[in-house]
Amino acid sequence: MATEALTIDVNGRALALCAERAAFDPLAKSLFIADAHFGKDAVFRARGIPVPAGTTAESLARLDALVATHRPESIVFLGDLLHARESHADETLDALATWRAKHRALRLVLVEGNHDRHAGALPAAFGVDVVKEPHMLGPWALCHHPQTVDGAYALAGHEHPVYRLATRIDSVRLPCFRFGSRAGVLPAFGAFTGGFEVNGSLRGEMVYVVAQERVFAVRA
Repeated sequence: MATEALTIDVNGRALALCAERAAFDPLAKSLFIADAHFGKDAVFRARGIPVPAGTTAESLARLDALVATHRPESIVFLGDLLHARESHADETLDALATWRAKHRALRLVLVEGNHDRHAGALPAAFGVDVVKEPHMLGPWALCHHPQTVDGAYALAGHEHPVYRLATRIDSVRLPCFRFGSRAGVLPAFGAFTGGFEVNGSLRGEMVYVVAQERVFAVRA
């Protein structure tokens, strides 16, 4: 089923918030993806925790859908592309190599995150440019850790933000985007990543939650 994107104004720039848990800048023709954590399931199994396989394949399928819809020229990963050293397992690297072979024309940039430093870089054949935060692109300061940057609007990951929606009898935690006056945080892209509930930490920020195939605003 096709998903929807919600285009908002962020500090004077259009940014499409995608239900696949990514953001797209149509002017820069660039996708922004935070916290993919590819190979996390392989890490758990390597450490003796019997979790199901398939999270990397599911994430790559969503990435394919984003590329097909938005036709980006580049993808910037806002840190934590891989989860840990065990993410270099053959099953994960083979899946990533197959995906990369289909999208050779795309420029891939990784803003180094804390997990990337422990996991180690992908082989050079993957063609990923690794940069330090903040990575400047148009009006954006692209980071892994949430922060403010003079003269730019910062977009980051790291937090895996989720927002709790509740009724009197039930509640649900949904991945969310959060935007303040000078910085915003994207939801974790990867499956099987968990989340940090932001309800109690908001200070006048706008929050947009992802619910199935839609993105919609909730009042902060």
